[in-house]
Amino acid sequence: MKHILFLTSLLFVFSCGDKKSSNEKFLLDSSGSINNVSVVVDNELWDGNIGETIRTVLAKPIYGLPQDEPTFTISQIPPAVFSGFVTKNRTVLKVEMNKEAGIKILKDEYAKPQKVIVVSGKTKQGIIDLITQNETKIIETFRNEEITERQRQMAKSPHNFKSIQEKLGLSIKFQSVYRIAKETDNFFWIRKDITTGTTNLMIYELPFEAIKRNDSVVNQIIKIRDSIGKIHIQGPVEGSYLTTENAYAPFHGETVLDNKPTLETKGIWDIKNAFMGGPFINYAIEDKVNKRWVVVEGFAFAPSVEKRNYMLELEAIIKSVKLD
Repeated sequence: MKHILFLTSLLFVFSCGDKKSSNEKFLLDSSGSINNVSVVVDNELWDGNIGETIRTVLAKPIYGLPQDEPTFTISQIPPAVFSGFVTKNRTVLKVEMNKEAGIKILKDEYAKPQKVIVVSGKTKQGIIDLITQNETKIIETFRNEEITERQRQMAKSPHNFKSIQEKLGLSIKFQSVYRIAKETDNFFWIRKDITTGTTNLMIYELPFEAIKRNDSVVNQIIKIRDSIGKIHIQGPVEGSYLTTENAYAPFHGETVLDNKPTLETKGIWDIKNAFMGGPFINYAIEDKVNKRWVVVEGFAFAPSVEKRNYMLELEAIIKSVKLD
C-alpha cells in the first residue's frame, strides 16, 4: 500500500508539471539584422499617408553622422503573409485598422527577444496621429532593443583587460577583438579594426570642477575633448591630432548612465592637418561619490561606408559602463 501511495504521489507531481509546461508559450529565437524593423501593414495603407508617416518616423536621418542615414531600415510586410518565420524579426511595428484606438508595446510576442509595437485605430488619421504623437516612444523602444541585442552578441566573446577596472574604477563590456592602443593612469584608447577603418573608444576621468553646468557646457566638453585628442590621439602625419569639426554644430542633451546624471554630446571629429573624419558620441558621467567626471567616447573611422551600425555598437558598449 505504501508503494502504491508513493507512485500515485509521483504521478500527481509529474502530471502537474506537465500541465504547467504545456501552458507555457514556446518561443523560437528572434532574428533580423541590427536596426531593421518589420512593418506589418496593408499595401494600400503603406502606399498612402500612413506609410508616409511611418517612413518619416522610422527612416528619418540620424543626427550626428556625416551623411544622411536612416534611423532604421524598413521592411514592409502585408498582414496576409505575416506568419511563420516572417514573424520572428526582433522589432516589429503592426498597424491594425478598424480597431479601438491605442498603442501597445508587446514583449516576446512571436519570438525571443522581441519588441512588437501595435498601433490601432478606427480611422487612417487616427493612426497617423498616434504614430506622430508617440514618435519618441517608438524610436526609443526599438533602439533600446537593438542596443540590448548588440550587448548580448558582444558578451559571447568578452575582453579580459583588468587595468581599466584597476586604474579608473569602472567596468565596461566590449568584445575581445578590441585592443588597447594607448594606456596611462587615467586614460585609455581602445580600438577595433573593421573592413574600411576602425571603431574607437576613449575612456578617461576628469576632476569634478573640470565641467561646470552652465550655458557654456557644450563648449567646455568640446574644449576638453580637443585637448585630450591633441595629447593622446595623434594622426598619420607629424603634427596631426584628433579634434572636433567646427563647421558641424554638435548635438547636446542629458541622459542617465549607471543611474548617474550624464551629459551627451554628438558631433563630427576630424584630424588636424589630415583628411580624416567621422562621427563621435561623447558621454560625461557625473560621479559625485568620487568627486569626478568619467568620460566615455566612441568614434568611428569608416570612409565611404555607412556608419550607423558602428555607432550603435559603440553606444551599446558605452551604456554597459558601471562605476565603482
